[in-house]
Amino acid sequence: MISFLSGHLRRKSRDDQKIVVDVNGVGYEVLLPEFVRRTFDEKEIGAPVELEIYYHVAERQPRPLLIGFNREHERTFFERLLRVADIGPLKAARALVFSVSTVAQAIEDGDVRFLTRMPEIGERTAQKMVATLKGKVAEWALLRDEGYASPAAPVSDLQKEALEVLIGLGYKRGEARDEIDQALKRNPGIRTVEELLREAFKRGRIE
Repeated sequence: MISFLSGHLRRKSRDDQKIVVDVNGVGYEVLLPEFVRRTFDEKEIGAPVELEIYYHVAERQPRPLLIGFNREHERTFFERLLRVADIGPLKAARALVFSVSTVAQAIEDGDVRFLTRMPEIGERTAQKMVATLKGKVAEWALLRDEGYASPAAPVSDLQKEALEVLIGLGYKRGEARDEIDQALKRNPGIRTVEELLREAFKRGRIE
């Protein structure tokens, strides 16, 4: 069983989220969840790599599946996610386009709508995630990680401040994020929290 890899980046592919890590002349193919793969965008071939590994071998598919993470807490959250019925390792790896803290907070908030934004996660599966894990992932929700609230980019300080204001007013985190994202799309020139909140209120869903 492999739980950790330390070597150099031999190959990377954005299309299938896989990299090859050269460990003393042996190449290990590793699947990266999207939130981990993003951190490899700037890595050059030959760069040193250290990954926490979730190792999986299925009876019907004897070829081992290695899923890589930058930190141990990311792997432990992934393992917790596998407790949800109908979520296997491959499905979980494809679903994790958001950071660990973002997904954990959505579960703690019972935010099914936000969870359905994850690839391959429909409403029923999202409901199962909440039913199975709510109250059990608070430690991950409190992490100060990348805080990815969308697959495209990290959340800016401006977005974070506006998000905390809306949450303080009683809005669910996922709904607040959606409104902030839409406000910035409508008016990308926003520079202050006050402007961002005014733009979000304009749409009428937040009152």
